[in-house]
Amino acid sequence: MIAPAPTVDASFEPAPATGASRETVEPAPAKINLALHVTGRRADGYHLLDTVVVHGGAEDRVFARRVGTATTREPRTSLALTGPRAQGLSAGADNLVTAAARALAVEAARLGRGLFDVDLTLEKHLPIASGIGGGSSDAAATLRLLDRLWGLGLSPERLAEIGLPLGADVPMCVWGRPARVGGIGEAIEAVAPLPAFRLVLVNPGVPVATPAVFRALSRRDNPPLPDLPARFDTLDELVDWLGHTRNDLETAAITVAPEIEHALDWLRSRPGCRLARMSGSGATCFALFATDAEVTAADLPAGWWSNLGR
Repeated sequence: MIAPAPTVDASFEPAPATGASRETVEPAPAKINLALHVTGRRADGYHLLDTVVVHGGAEDRVFARRVGTATTREPRTSLALTGPRAQGLSAGADNLVTAAARALAVEAARLGRGLFDVDLTLEKHLPIASGIGGGSSDAAATLRLLDRLWGLGLSPERLAEIGLPLGADVPMCVWGRPARVGGIGEAIEAVAPLPAFRLVLVNPGVPVATPAVFRALSRRDNPPLPDLPARFDTLDELVDWLGHTRNDLETAAITVAPEIEHALDWLRSRPGCRLARMSGSGATCFALFATDAEVTAADLPAGWWSNLGR
């Protein structure tokens, strides 16, 4: 469930239609786990998490163009792929954008709503299998975009429920705001606005399979996150609280992909770095800085991805 919190600042805003083309666009921002504790494992194999997430730093984009008029039959949705990270992705039924469109069409049919055909385009910028929820954020953006385009008017809570079978990260990406997330990803609690900081993302250019990281875990029953304060007034307060937290997947991921440790060392050596940690199951790592001027991509190793403009 999603707990409402009117004071939480959204990390992005839906983009408007592009005029005569009738094409609309929805951002699919990166999902960053500022802290991630693995607290247990269910009988069905799903791991229980306690995590604080934010969204932003870099993003994919999902475009939709209406085709034809309203219909009561199952709508046709096509998917085209573009962008610098599209290579290697499939535009078939296994793509989470396509799966999200299909899931929302099923919900519309249950409600007795007629839909029109849609051409979708995924502009891919986030690296694949990188711990920042790229595919999940793409699915969440598709749910928000088609809900708006098809005029369904579903609540974020319902969109999150529709998205959960697509992946545990989809509900938190539907929410798209700072949140504490528990269970397997379905229990979402909004957190107070965070202080301003510069979020730098770095990926050493290696995909990491999440199942391999979980198999490498030495412990699956770690303590949950410490209590969150009512608010963080300064970056110092946020960094201090994060210092009492972990990413329980980080050590396991480094055994799978040692390059992650190099990325963390690179971030921690940047002047002004307040905190560096791996996100999700890796290999993307993040660092918090106070201002935009504190870090550049001047000596970023060849083959690495970052959100620093290189």
